[in-house]
Amino acid sequence: MTTASHHLAVYNFGVHTDAYLTGSVQGFSLREPFNFEAASRAAGFVGRSGYAGEPGPESWGEQVFPRFLREIGRESGVSSLSLWLDIESLVAFTYAGVHADALKHARQWNKRQAWPPLVLFWVKAGETPGWSEAVRRFELLADQGPCPDAFNFKSAFTADGDPYLVNRERIKQLAADNLEAQADLMSAVKALPV
Repeated sequence: MTTASHHLAVYNFGVHTDAYLTGSVQGFSLREPFNFEAASRAAGFVGRSGYAGEPGPESWGEQVFPRFLREIGRESGVSSLSLWLDIESLVAFTYAGVHADALKHARQWNKRQAWPPLVLFWVKAGETPGWSEAVRRFELLADQGPCPDAFNFKSAFTADGDPYLVNRERIKQLAADNLEAQADLMSAVKALPV
């Protein structure tokens, strides 16, 4: 089921166990460019925000972080913001291939957290959500639970606010297509240290 008038935004947020590019999180930082490349090849990928001052796509506004970061006394966290055609496209990318390989190791790279790992929300096609809007939705999900304005994979909604019924057969097909498109990346990732 595709919502042509809207795109699905996903904002991820977490805190590493160690400084970026060092120690126990080196496996994450080595995989990050492969994840970005795998996403760009994935069926249903629309685009992603970059980070100010770094090579790559333009940042969708000033990068900000949820209040949880201040509450634990940290200055920065790991976050990403991207757009997808629909939930099936995002699920297919998330749980198969290069990104799924990274998920297997996420517990060793990231601190346990009391907040959700991500938030999903719809935006009008052609628009990009800013970091501040993504953080607002993330905090809404953490504070109130899933609702049409801020939800997760388990409790998803359509752009009209109705419960979203995920098409599992479509996810399987998209995942298979994605695996084919990222076979070379998968080989490279398997050779990386954890």
